[in-house]
Amino acid sequence: MQKILIVGSGDIARRILFRLHGPCRAGRYRIYALLREPETAAFWRRAGAIPLVGDLDDRASLRRLAGLADQVLHLAPPPGTGQQDSRTRHLLSALSAGGSLPRRLVYVSTTGIYGDCAGAWIDETRRCRPESVRAIRRVDAERRLREWGRKGGRRGVCVSILRAPGIYAADRLPLERLRQGLPVLTADEDVYSNHIHADDLAAACLAALRHGRANRVYNAVDDSDLRMADYFDCVADASALPRPPRLSRNAAAARLSPLQWSFMRESRRIMNRRLKRELKLRLAYPTVAVGIAKAAAGRNSCSS
Repeated sequence: MQKILIVGSGDIARRILFRLHGPCRAGRYRIYALLREPETAAFWRRAGAIPLVGDLDDRASLRRLAGLADQVLHLAPPPGTGQQDSRTRHLLSALSAGGSLPRRLVYVSTTGIYGDCAGAWIDETRRCRPESVRAIRRVDAERRLREWGRKGGRRGVCVSILRAPGIYAADRLPLERLRQGLPVLTADEDVYSNHIHADDLAAACLAALRHGRANRVYNAVDDSDLRMADYFDCVADASALPRPPRLSRNAAAARLSPLQWSFMRESRRIMNRRLKRELKLRLAYPTVAVGIAKAAAGRNSCSS
């Protein structure tokens, strides 16, 4: 029985658990879920995981992780301040404390580490040029993880990194943003955005555990070639909401919060050949249009 530790017990972790406990995989895995809030333990126990209470901001609380698992899925975000990911450092320190290291570790990072690429098509060989502090912390986490994987020598851990863009699903659509009437950019100033359905990201995590290469990066994006305003229009149309107003860059920047604006400053189109060829992943939602159409069909079915 393989032992898997999931660090970062949120929506993607829940979707991964559902896949691991499918009829073809029942009894093959013992799954541990690291939880920050003890009150959520009952939920994760019902979902099929063994809950472990620990806080990545408190290194002493992670002592039980040493030698615990054969494979690790690191889904936790960095802290909200600073330029380093102290949480990843604490996790690696805890995993290294015992005599037995995990064989594999998969980390979910972000495509934000590429920075603004002016709408160019890019792949995993593109140099990291993070422009936000959030992305800088992700680059720090990636660097630490790859160094840790290499330092093990013959005992080295196979570290694979998935760089994910905007994650969406039927219950992860920007409906409140649309209801607020927040603006998007005019067509001549709009940026390209990238997306992945939450179910496909969960599948990519498991594919990386099976097929991921050591110190290898994979863009976990779908096949869409989409500008950001068109994405919001697509969601609005499927949800019977008004399309957002389109403004110039200067006008939109004045209307949006710094965090909201930060997601609209960068433009890139990201290729996913490695995801398909090396991880052998077949996307269930190859484009945003497919994913949103299925979400709308599900809502209509429930309401009929």
